[in-house]
Amino acid sequence: MIRKRSLVRRTAAVAAAGAALFVLAACGGDESGTAGHGGHGAASATPPASESASASASAGKHNPADVAFAKGMIPHHRQAVEMADLAPGRAGSAEVRKLAADIEKAQAPEIRALSGWLTSWGEEVPAAGAMDHSAHGMGGMMTDEEMSGLGDASGRAFDTAFLELMIKHHEGAVEMARTERADGSHGPATKMAGEIIASQSAEIERMRKLLGED
Repeated sequence: MIRKRSLVRRTAAVAAAGAALFVLAACGGDESGTAGHGGHGAASATPPASESASASASAGKHNPADVAFAKGMIPHHRQAVEMADLAPGRAGSAEVRKLAADIEKAQAPEIRALSGWLTSWGEEVPAAGAMDHSAHGMGGMMTDEEMSGLGDASGRAFDTAFLELMIKHHEGAVEMARTERADGSHGPATKMAGEIIASQSAEIERMRKLLGED
């Protein structure tokens, strides 16, 4: 009976020792950097590196639709800013001058962002003033004649021409932005497209009210 109890105690001791060795081995593996005690809590709060890398790649990827959006919207915005620059010395209405200032304030930073994306993608940024004449009339772009006529107008005539032309211009931008939202894959670009749709749609309504259409 005594020998049996001794054997039981010996078996238990061996099992305990084995368990201790297992724990020590696990801790040793942690200290080598495979897991780490300090990393258990952090692992539950921080996504694995593979997930973080995947999320980063998703946010940074782009496709041909993103490139087309940036290359098309840069000259489009530049023309809107050029139109807005005419307002301070020609507009007869304070509301039109304020609208023009708001347009320039919103679109100038977007031009910089769009240019930065193209550069980071290894794409050529459209040169200032080097507009493809075939693009006139596309996306609401003004023709040379329309821009010249706007520059020659003043007072109420300028206000009316500016509002009518800018409504058409904004409608073109909204359509371009909708295409980017549907086909683009670069997160910041599709986000900007959504903001353009919202802001320029609101400005279209604002301009229609100034024209007395609403």
